[in-house]
Amino acid sequence: MAKHTDTSWKNDHPSTLLSNSVQKANHAVKQAMSYPEEQTAKQAYDSIAHAENALDNAEQHHEHMDTVQQNKEQLELLEHQLDELQENRKDR
Repeated sequence: MAKHTDTSWKNDHPSTLLSNSVQKANHAVKQAMSYPEEQTAKQAYDSIAHAENALDNAEQHHEHMDTVQQNKEQLELLEHQLDELQENRKDR
């Protein structure tokens, strides 16, 4: 079995994967806000769904729950922002 270095272990930890996924979702939502097209919104929703999967995985590990909670709140905010953007887009 491959030996994990401290760095690789941190990169593979569920809370780190969650943080990375939330950062990517944040970027995708910002892109959708800057370029409110159907494709960018779909990419943002896909990115949020990926982050939600990472959230489920991190919650199951019951470690670093303060970080997990912060990321959960950030993810909820991102989803709310994207939903609002979609509502505004429909109203046009």
